Amino acid sequence: MCNDHQKRSYSPQFSDAASAAIRRLAWVTGKPMTRTLHNLIMALPAILDPSKICLSCLDNSSCKDCIFSRYYTAEEKAALLAEI
Repeated sequence: MCNDHQKRSYSPQFSDAASAAIRRLAWVTGKPMTRTLHNLIMALPAILDPSKICLSCLDNSSCKDCIFSRYYTAEEKAALLAEI
């Protein structure tokens, strides 16, 4: 059981194709699949328009901590992409 101080996590199920893609990306980066997936998610602000995500967001309870709630410079975007 979770108390109020613990975060609940959702563990998504991936298709075989998506799981294979992450595995292949992990092999090429030399990182574990979990770290590879984390890096992909953290790089999304360099790929997608964060303002569109903010406009569609249904949870404004933690905007200050959200990776999409700030402006990224070209150098920061490049650094995010380099982690993939």
